[in-house]
Amino acid sequence: MFNQQTINEHIILSHPEHSAEISLNWFDNEYWQQQGKIVGAKKGRATAWFFCHNGLTAVLRHYWRGGLVGKVLSDQYVFFGLEKTRVYQEFSLMMKLYELGLNVPKPIAAKISQAGLIYRGDIITQAVVGAQSVLDILKQRPFSAQELIKVAHTIADFHNHGVYHADLNINNILFDETGEIYIIDFDRCELKLPASNWQQANMTRLARSFHKEQGRNKVMHWQTTDWQQLHTAYQSTLKI
Repeated sequence: MFNQQTINEHIILSHPEHSAEISLNWFDNEYWQQQGKIVGAKKGRATAWFFCHNGLTAVLRHYWRGGLVGKVLSDQYVFFGLEKTRVYQEFSLMMKLYELGLNVPKPIAAKISQAGLIYRGDIITQAVVGAQSVLDILKQRPFSAQELIKVAHTIADFHNHGVYHADLNINNILFDETGEIYIIDFDRCELKLPASNWQQANMTRLARSFHKEQGRNKVMHWQTTDWQQLHTAYQSTLKI
């Protein structure tokens, strides 16, 4: 499914199409800056770096802890074995989803750096061309009925495949330049047997995200009727 190699204290996972060219430098944003290949950055709780190399535009993201623990340990995680690391779990899940034909960014590579009982991690995925999040669009204009249905059908497709998203929100649902929809950020996500309890919990979380961002932003083209239309289209596509 994917390749794995060990370089000193680092374990690198990579998509077979890219394994031959991946090196430790790929996980260092300063290396790409020195090469003049950084083409953008997205700042949030952590910065995601966009770089372009040999025709590939990719996103480099470091794993950072959140909450109170993050104030102390920042990017350090306890190592209980490679397959239990958040890095391995996210990368392997994304490979499965990509191979299933679901709209996720192509996983390129990931790195787990171990030091005793502690590890740190990084992941690289292919950038979604011309990406705009649902929130980005709603700040500019309302969705058309067709766009609402496409969002609903995409989420239902993931749910029908048993994809539980730990943080389904309107920043993690992207439109590309052609109008195709992608879901991103699969840290702590997993495959489950399709079931209405976790599927509806995902949708409840998404609804909270719309409401939360509406309170944060002075202009957001979103109405209660939009959610009703989206949710109805979602339910109509759901197999359970």
